[in-house]
Amino acid sequence: MTNSDSLHHLSPVWTHMTNISPERGEGIYLYDADGTRYTDFTSGIGVTNTGHCHPRVVAALQKQAATLIHGQINIVAPRSTIELADLLNTITPKEIDCFFFSNSGAEAVEASVKLARSFTKRTNIIVFQGSFHGRTAQAMAMTTSKTVYRQRYQPLPAGIFVVPFPNSYYYGWDEDTTVDFCLHELKTLLKSQTAPEETAAMIIEPVLGEGGYVPAPNRFLQGLREICDQYGILLIADEVQTGFGRAGKLFAFEHAGIVPDIVVMAKGLGSGVPISGIGASREIMEQWMPGTHGGTYGGNGFAAAGAVETIKVILDEDLVGNSTRMGQHLMEGLLELQAEFPIIGDVRGLGLMVGVEFSAQDRQPDADVTKGVLNASMERNLMLLNCGTYANVIRWIPPLVVNKQQIDEALTTFGEALAEASGEREQSATR
Repeated sequence: MTNSDSLHHLSPVWTHMTNISPERGEGIYLYDADGTRYTDFTSGIGVTNTGHCHPRVVAALQKQAATLIHGQINIVAPRSTIELADLLNTITPKEIDCFFFSNSGAEAVEASVKLARSFTKRTNIIVFQGSFHGRTAQAMAMTTSKTVYRQRYQPLPAGIFVVPFPNSYYYGWDEDTTVDFCLHELKTLLKSQTAPEETAAMIIEPVLGEGGYVPAPNRFLQGLREICDQYGILLIADEVQTGFGRAGKLFAFEHAGIVPDIVVMAKGLGSGVPISGIGASREIMEQWMPGTHGGTYGGNGFAAAGAVETIKVILDEDLVGNSTRMGQHLMEGLLELQAEFPIIGDVRGLGLMVGVEFSAQDRQPDADVTKGVLNASMERNLMLLNCGTYANVIRWIPPLVVNKQQIDEALTTFGEALAEASGEREQSATR
């Protein structure tokens, strides 16, 4: 553990779930200087899909660092950057065959918006309630999961329109009713607020991230694709958190059998090395005027080398398949705990991207018990994160290398945390 005073020279704008200062990471675990082991089911917020310090990724970065750390993409074309684009071309739909690289998810989202506006010659963007697309100015204007991400920064860039996301648990409806309602609201928006001929794109997370780990139903994504095709609007899939096996497919949009016009990638692409990117067709990319977008570090050879090896590890070790299998096992265990602990209102997810929502008896969000469960888990060295507009969802995002035994151990710990938090709430209610 570190003393909080040691963080004095770090900006307090950063929140800190813990004061742990890890000495090293390996697989699903972090270790501090005393050798205490922590089970990291946060994956650095969905980043370390290959686990901490995967030996192959480490070796690839060491090799690249010894040969060329930075070759600026406007000046030279690093071989690893070319290799990364070629490799992505083999794992994305055939329509996605041209790639642009940057450093963070927010940067990639901004790039996708600029590309969509450049291609369509339109201005407006449609987003979905509960979305998180980043904290830079344009991405912040598109983020609707929590007010804290926008507070004190408004007014924000204009031309952003918000429609409901099909969260059946929130509405209290069955999936078909929810999908029908949300598609109807989208069509109404196109008649009442932003005309199709001024709408450049719709951008959606196939599974809401910060908004509560809610998968978008396949029929809803298919409906978006149809509407976009009807009006010449581009469909952007924000796969920053869902991509590279996290949701049980290489990309979560594959579950719906659709192909977006633009794919946004980050987090799991680099195993912890800062890298992001967008993919689109060559036809769309060619309408992006040269020089109107770029960056000093985007597409540098060092980060690209880490991304290349990350993708190869995901493919060679069948981490996508493991995400599906272990995700199903995790869901089954969490559903058993839900039957025992009624404070759990909903369990949902795809692959190893699973949300547990806590609600009171009247289905109202229960952030207090969520915090209690998180704290009790952390006391037992199990690291989990919350999310959701009301901070009442615990998200499970273990590295994709996790095995059944490790999930069972985490579920046992989580069950103990649930029992402790439930007991504390009962005691509080009787006072």
